[in-house]
Amino acid sequence: MLTIGSVVYLKEGSKKIMILNRGPLIVIDGETKIFDYSGCVYPVGLAPNEVLYFNEANIDKVLFKGFYDEDEARFQVLYSNWKEEHAAGIEKGNVDKPL
Repeated sequence: MLTIGSVVYLKEGSKKIMILNRGPLIVIDGETKIFDYSGCVYPVGLAPNEVLYFNEANIDKVLFKGFYDEDEARFQVLYSNWKEEHAAGIEKGNVDKPL
């Protein structure tokens, strides 16, 4: 799992994407879907109507890894446990068109 602040290229994408969040739950056509990440175009930053949702499988290249410390390590353990307990039945969202 990449940390917040990591910058990636998505497969077939041409813009740098910075990771803002992990495990966002999004309602699409009345169904809750989970994505691995949400992000924004780098270096522009967050624009409310331009949040991007994508999965680990959509990442082509990691350009920069965000900050990692003991709090991040603990978060990753807790998130993994939460995901196993609460998100196992939630279908992953699909990425239609990368940037």
